[in-house]
Amino acid sequence: MLACPNRKQNPANCNCNRLPPWFRQEIPGNAASELLRLLSKFNVHTVCRQAHCPNLGYCFRNKKAAFMILGKSCTRNCAFCAVEKSKDKVLGLDSREPERVAEVVKLLGLRYVVITSVSRDDLLDQGAKIFAQTIKAIRQRDMKIKIEVLIPDFQGRAESLKEVLDAAPDCLAHNIETVRRLYPELRPQADYSRSLGILRAVKKLKLDIQTKSSIMLGLGETKEELAGAMRDLRRNGCDCLTLGQYLAPSKNHYPVKRFIEITEFSRYRQMGLKMGFKSVLSGPKVRSSYKAEEVYQCAT
Repeated sequence: MLACPNRKQNPANCNCNRLPPWFRQEIPGNAASELLRLLSKFNVHTVCRQAHCPNLGYCFRNKKAAFMILGKSCTRNCAFCAVEKSKDKVLGLDSREPERVAEVVKLLGLRYVVITSVSRDDLLDQGAKIFAQTIKAIRQRDMKIKIEVLIPDFQGRAESLKEVLDAAPDCLAHNIETVRRLYPELRPQADYSRSLGILRAVKKLKLDIQTKSSIMLGLGETKEELAGAMRDLRRNGCDCLTLGQYLAPSKNHYPVKRFIEITEFSRYRQMGLKMGFKSVLSGPKVRSSYKAEEVYQCAT
C-alpha cells in the first residue's frame, strides 16, 4: 500500500496523485493517429478518449476501442469520472449514430467490439433503443463479430434492459465501480443495490449470456469492503470481473486515496477466482473494457 501522509496536514504538497513508475503510458503512434482521424471523420466517440484511459496508446495501436454512444455528455455527476457533464436538462439524440459506429467497426475490421455510453436519464428508455440499434447495425455488416455492451443502470427499468438483451449481445457488462459505503459521495445519482439488481435481472432474462462488472481501487475502500463487493457480484450472477487503479482525471475530481501495489492486485485476482468468477483481470492499468476480448474468451 502506498499512502500519502501529507494529505490532512498539507494538501497542497500531497503526493497521493503522483503516479508510481508502473503507470508509464505508451505514446500514441501513427496507427493511433490514423484511428483518431477515422473517429473524427465519422463523428464517433470512444470512452478511451472521453474518460482519459491510460491504455489509449496501446489499444489504438492494436485497433481496439470502446465506442461511446448516446453523445458525449452525461446526465450524471460522478465524482471520479472525466466524461463531460451535461448542463442541459434535455439533450439531443442522434438517430444516425448506430450506423456510423457500425461503419467504423467495419472499416477497422474489428472482430470484438465494446459498446458503452454516457448515462441518459433525460430519455424515457435511458438510451436502450440506440444500444439495440447499434448492435443490429454491426450485425448487419458481419454476424460473426462478437459484441460486448457496457450499459448504465437504466434507472432499474426492466423494459430497457430487455430491449438491449433482445438485440443479442454476446456479453453484457455493468460496473458497480466501488463499494457500497462510497456510493453517496462518489455516485450520488446511482444506487449500489440497483446496480446489483441489473446484473441479477440479466441472468433471469437470458441465463446463458456472459455478465461482467468492474471495480476501481484506491478510492478509500477497505480490503474487507472490496471482498464484500466481490461476493455481492458473484451472488448476483456476475461471471467476469476487472479490477483497476483509480486515477483522478483532474484536481477537481475525487482524489486518489492510495495506490495499490501490483502484488496486491495479484492477490485480489486469486481471491476472485476462488469466489467463482470465470475470468478476473486485475492490475493497475486495467479498465472495464481493457483486453475485453481476452476476458470474454477466458470465461467461455
